[in-house]
Amino acid sequence: MSTSGEDPDLYIHHQFTVDAGQEPVRIDRYLTARLSNISRARIQTAANAEAILVNGSPVKSNYKVKPGDTIAIVLDHPPNPLELKPENIPLDIVYEDDHLVVVNKPAGLVVHPGVGNWTGTLVNGLVYHFGQLPKHDEADIRPGLPHRLDKDTSGLMVIAKDPFTLTHLSKQFFHRTIKRSYAALVWGDFDEDEGIITGNIGRDPRHRQMMCVFPEGDHGRLAETHYSVMERFHYVTSVECRLKTGRMHQIRVHMKHIGHPVFNDELYGGNRIVSGTVHTKYRQFVDNCFKLMPRQALHAKSLGFIHPHTEQEVVLEAGLPSEFEELLEKWRGYSRV
Repeated sequence: MSTSGEDPDLYIHHQFTVDAGQEPVRIDRYLTARLSNISRARIQTAANAEAILVNGSPVKSNYKVKPGDTIAIVLDHPPNPLELKPENIPLDIVYEDDHLVVVNKPAGLVVHPGVGNWTGTLVNGLVYHFGQLPKHDEADIRPGLPHRLDKDTSGLMVIAKDPFTLTHLSKQFFHRTIKRSYAALVWGDFDEDEGIITGNIGRDPRHRQMMCVFPEGDHGRLAETHYSVMERFHYVTSVECRLKTGRMHQIRVHMKHIGHPVFNDELYGGNRIVSGTVHTKYRQFVDNCFKLMPRQALHAKSLGFIHPHTEQEVVLEAGLPSEFEELLEKWRGYSRV
């Protein structure tokens, strides 16, 4: 059972680099010749499902391979077994006891292994520092994790050290009793000081790396985000977001849906000027802001849960990263001019 409310990632099952002397040939023929016990028809079916990637992008069966192409067959479950390599990755530990640990994840750190990131992840660091962590099942590549954060979102994550704690925390996420709040800088101004965004979230059928909002009751899964305005800067707004559900990219997708994409969110259109003037000085100011914080302005600032063993509420907070604080200060100065 998935308790995180997120769609699965894609995992590489086979990968090839085309030889320098390779003649152009259809990719279904190329792969059939290199994969034993897999028919050409199955290869074509995989291509139709966008499960065959060339240099990171899905291709059709008639694509002709070229020297140097990197070809990968990806599926929605990891190869089994998957060995997790312990790595000495520094951890910013906010809280720790015998049963769980809470870390402040920096932006840029991938949470668990997946396509293109089989090492150097938070999980690799956790395995190094804490040894064997509990799994939901044998194929689980997220040991100890009842939830996760996007690579370029910073902030608090809780990790379980034993099976009972993992199960207990996972149930809290599943039943939506976990208290989570995020700091975000989003484009545009709001008419109201607070609001609730609802709308089913599912994978965008046109762009496999993106999520989108579907009409209620149609596709996707129910998602609910509460937000409050913290500070207004005319063209952008500092908001606090509180999650009632835990869908993949939820805040980013919901904010885009209501016309307020997260500042510098490349995937959802926040890395361009969405509101403001056409003046050159303004464009230069925004570009400088993008350079100051070269990722989406989103930070998981607080986390509250019932401790599985003491049954006491634990509430933790993590201050904004320095670049986020500097970004807000730059907009404060600009809005006063």
